[in-house]
Amino acid sequence: MACHEIAALRLGLMKILGVDDEAEKAHELAELGPAAHEPGPLASLTKAADLDSLVKLFTTSLIDLNEKVARTGAGDPKLPYLRSLVVLTKKVELELRAQVEGLSRMNRELEEMHDLVHELFPAE
Repeated sequence: MACHEIAALRLGLMKILGVDDEAEKAHELAELGPAAHEPGPLASLTKAADLDSLVKLFTTSLIDLNEKVARTGAGDPKLPYLRSLVVLTKKVELELRAQVEGLSRMNRELEEMHDLVHELFPAE
């Protein structure tokens, strides 16, 4: 059992952030295995073009994970791991949203600061 959602998210983040570490990419692709190339939210997440897509695709992957947990029998030895993965990925989802909201706020505040500079020092 692998943390496919986290591996896919890392690959998507690396793409968006411009991280070009082939060893890290290979590590995460190995973690994903065939899921990296199968149609679905995980493969799409690895190729996310922007933060909004990244958040949406990660959320979609969590829906799939929750459905997998719901289908897992009570006696399945993988169930505790899967439940732990749900908790981990929920925390990551909340942190990801907070980071995106923080960047959006920073962008808005930069505009406010820019306007203030022009108020204090009008263009001639």
